[in-house]
Amino acid sequence: MADVSLRRPASGADVGARICDELMRGICGSAAIRFWNDVTHNIGSATPAFTLVVQDPVVLKRLVLTRNPILLADGYFRGLVDLEGDLYSALRLKHHFRTLTLSMPKRIALLLDALRLPGWPRLSVLSGELRNGGQFTREHSKDSDRAAISFHYDLSNEFYRLWLDQQMVYSCAYFETPDDTLERAQRNKLEHICRKLRLAPGERFLDIGCGWGALVCWAARHYGVRAHGITLSQRQLEYAHQRIAAEGLEDLVTVELCDYRDLQGESVYDKVASVGMFEHVGLKNLPLYAATVNRVLRPGGLFLNHGITHDEEGWRRSVDTEFINRYVFPDGELDTVSNVQREMERNGFEIHDVEGLRPHYALTLRHWVRRLETAHEEAVRRVGEPTYRVWRLYMAACALEFEDGTTGIYQILASRRAAKALPVPLTRRYMYPTSCVVGTSETS
Repeated sequence: MADVSLRRPASGADVGARICDELMRGICGSAAIRFWNDVTHNIGSATPAFTLVVQDPVVLKRLVLTRNPILLADGYFRGLVDLEGDLYSALRLKHHFRTLTLSMPKRIALLLDALRLPGWPRLSVLSGELRNGGQFTREHSKDSDRAAISFHYDLSNEFYRLWLDQQMVYSCAYFETPDDTLERAQRNKLEHICRKLRLAPGERFLDIGCGWGALVCWAARHYGVRAHGITLSQRQLEYAHQRIAAEGLEDLVTVELCDYRDLQGESVYDKVASVGMFEHVGLKNLPLYAATVNRVLRPGGLFLNHGITHDEEGWRRSVDTEFINRYVFPDGELDTVSNVQREMERNGFEIHDVEGLRPHYALTLRHWVRRLETAHEEAVRRVGEPTYRVWRLYMAACALEFEDGTTGIYQILASRRAAKALPVPLTRRYMYPTSCVVGTSETS
């Protein structure tokens, strides 16, 4: 039986305990709730895996009145809720709340208890600097896409540097073993992409959504290609320019601020990569995206599309999609890998290889969360406590989504159809050298 420790007058904590008992009945494992007056309430008989610290009774009242789990996350971002203990165990409450069913008498009892709590909340999700306006427009015009990219990627180069690897790669790493360092795994990934594309000296290589320039610089330095990257992030562009100059690659690498829809010419590039970018394209624009890549790629040229997918078709409004679009990726949309391949095939591509990297991204995200937590104080100096909390919660939640299989990630290798020999060997052996890693620098 749950126990309530009354070290001082409850002042509503007994009501809060009844609410939490009902809302968290049947959770996997044990937890604790510490209320606004320092009263602690245990749920389950084992040692709690985590403690939710509810600083304001309005949080519980709003949660009961609106039945929206996003309110807990929103309260955490703003310091109305704190979390002690295992973050990942706490995040599994999302599944519990998603499947929670209550009888009408219990709903009425919860409502009456909620009304007994002090304070009177607004019923909407808290507004402020963390939101993109709460919009879920799916417009995907050039202006709205530029604003969405700026919202996410122009946060602070120094903030990203705190938890990314030395190459500043913000996409799924490639682990040979679970014990690989993030540095090694991200170099593995850059090398793996270049080998899949069979890059060769003098080839023209395009990276759509080039980020901070890791792939274009790697491809030019190790494979001698003439690489061009495009991005919609002004801060990424500035960083990439500095990086290219620092590495002495001005003769081989160029980057520009450019929407993929504004790419000019036909058969301009021998090889094209898009890594962690097409999630921003929007489902209605996937045909245009595939057609544009096909147009700028020479016949027989290889295209590697690396991106996140969903286990359900379409991108319907839900707690998950609302959270991502509200706080992290405005207007980001995912689809199934089969639908992505279908659009590629409809627009003139032949699929040669599909590789699922789901466990790799789960490992990558856990590395990022640990690094961010280690750099907590510096991160707060760079972006503030609320934004730090958004990213900590977001990346940890994503790690669980990849581990559970509701979210996937695939590298799809394809070529622009041409009446000639296949552009890849008969087997995949060429993708896997004896040692995957190029370079010797290694840090944890």
